[in-house]
Amino acid sequence: MKVLLLNGSPREKGCTYTALKIIADELEKESIKTEIINVGSKSISSIGTDDADSSEFVTSIAKEIKNYDGFVFGSPVYYASPNGTFISFLDRLFACCNDFAQKPAACIVSCRRGGASSSLEVLEKYPQFYSMPLISSNYWNMIHGNTPEEVIKDEEGVQTMQVLGKNMAWILKCIENGKKQGIHPPSLPTKIKTNYIQ
Repeated sequence: MKVLLLNGSPREKGCTYTALKIIADELEKESIKTEIINVGSKSISSIGTDDADSSEFVTSIAKEIKNYDGFVFGSPVYYASPNGTFISFLDRLFACCNDFAQKPAACIVSCRRGGASSSLEVLEKYPQFYSMPLISSNYWNMIHGNTPEEVIKDEEGVQTMQVLGKNMAWILKCIENGKKQGIHPPSLPTKIKTNYIQ
């Protein structure tokens, strides 16, 4: 089993990475492989724009999604919202990839002080839209600090990330064992789309 952790911060080894690494360490303890990819430092234009470079980068990630069993989406908080580049990335990624359905996902945010709850809510809309079981912890999936060193001092936040990693490992193992017993995810129907103006 393997989990992909996507870092939406422009700082490759900053606070968000530190939180993701805590989760990855817990998964590795449970013999689940992990990979952290930084996407927040890329130049990615918003969906709907004709940008070959953005499309090429996102497509390269989308092609690999089928190789992962679970996902963690992490972002810093800017003006009570996730990093705009990360939002553009996720918009493009979820629009072009059909391999997310029924794979567990977690969303996390890191912030200096405020705006974490609203940012977390934005990120959680992506897995909710694609039939992905959301992994929770013993508190909202957020951690505080202005530097990686400060993040480590947020004992409650660190524990939240650790419990999240353990919960992700547990759910992944339950799914794997369920499949061995002949229990498979339900077939998803063709999505019905209703326009409000006819």
